Amino acid sequence: MNIENLAWEKMGGMIPAIVQDFFDGRVLMQGYMNTEALETTLETGKVTFWSRSRDELWTKGETSGNTLDLVDVHPDCDSDCLLIRAVPEGPTCHLGMNTCFDDEKDQVMPELAFLTKLESVIAQRDDDRPEGSYTTKLLDEGIKRIAQKVGEEGVETALAAVAGEDEELLNESADLLFHLLVLLRSRKLELGSLVEVLRQRHGV
Repeated sequence: MNIENLAWEKMGGMIPAIVQDFFDGRVLMQGYMNTEALETTLETGKVTFWSRSRDELWTKGETSGNTLDLVDVHPDCDSDCLLIRAVPEGPTCHLGMNTCFDDEKDQVMPELAFLTKLESVIAQRDDDRPEGSYTTKLLDEGIKRIAQKVGEEGVETALAAVAGEDEELLNESADLLFHLLVLLRSRKLELGSLVEVLRQRHGV
């Protein structure tokens, strides 16, 4: 990306920048960048904006510690808006929400992004091992038992597809997917690695 080729003149030297969570696709926030802010972002790897109210640079999280770690930057087709993909370190919103579009009752995320949330819950269970948790019980029993559960749920899913109602198939599929995520965690593998395998196969 050539910074000089962006359409800075359209908004008096600034361009809106939309920040997206690299892992689950949530829109985290929207800010504005000038050339200095974009250059700082690219140089430091920390998403930095231009504050229109304070008339100065500000790096997200410079006081709270809730930074946005840069992954990549993509201009739109008119070169007058930027899509910033980043990894959030803590809540993005200054009100303590994960995104600036969440509220106290709801998180705004793509439907499939719940899988990454579930994966993070399983990872937390693995780290903390809280008593009474089914996930803790599975992880304590070890990989052979988890693998056995994946096999059982796979058979039950197949049987539901042949003989069951749609609701039964969905329920069994949910059980299979959950246990598969636990199995991956037990081997310290992530859903993103699985997606990458599928992406590579799709390109063949």
